[in-house]
Amino acid sequence: MNTIDINCDIGESYGAYTIGADEQLFPYITSANIACGFHAGDPGVMRQSVQYALKYGVKIGAHPGLPDLQGFGRRQIDISATEAYDLVTYQIGALSAFVQQEGGILHHVKPHGALYNMAAQSQSLADAIAQAIYDFDPRLMLYGLAGSALIQAGNQTGLKVVNEVFADRTYRDDGLLTPRSDPLALITDTEQAVRQVIHMIQQRSVISTNGNSIPLIADSVCIHGDGQHAVSFVKELQSRLEAEHIHIQPVMQTES
Repeated sequence: MNTIDINCDIGESYGAYTIGADEQLFPYITSANIACGFHAGDPGVMRQSVQYALKYGVKIGAHPGLPDLQGFGRRQIDISATEAYDLVTYQIGALSAFVQQEGGILHHVKPHGALYNMAAQSQSLADAIAQAIYDFDPRLMLYGLAGSALIQAGNQTGLKVVNEVFADRTYRDDGLLTPRSDPLALITDTEQAVRQVIHMIQQRSVISTNGNSIPLIADSVCIHGDGQHAVSFVKELQSRLEAEHIHIQPVMQTES
């Protein structure tokens, strides 16, 4: 039987600014990637997000990004491997404090935005991020782009890795995501996005923007909480996955 985890980048409001309909999304997801204050989020939002996750039985993940609130962490910043190690450690620690206070368990780490895409290609950054997670807690799982350098680094470090795929993004022939600067990067049609997800799960491949079939593993599918129609989309996705007899469940941690 095919199974899939539905994860969501969430907790991205900040101060007076509200981004996404977080509580409406939680009933339809199995894992939450909570912003840790660098690209989005703030202490109050982080705590509220943890509370929502515990209320709805959703696995809690840290979502560390580049220090770029204005650019929402989606602009590349030239950082060293040491800087990557430190900023990931800092952000995991921040969210972990709220998780501990609320009586929860930190489940995974998924880098955000530009940091995620940089680490998908740069082995040195990927290695630093994986090592930071392992040194913090080797039981944590690493979510990364399916088949990327980040997945390779997690495996080599000894972490349990989760190969992630995207419903609303297109893919290049090399298996990387099409850059957001490209007009073809985003999939805005719900039917097309749902069909892509089902294809990735059932066929273990994705069709690139050039029409080529690219092999991949789909352990978890990402929903962007800041998407304009995120709630209606995740409802439709859940319904269609169930119709295809694809079981929705979180990826479980390895017992230590």
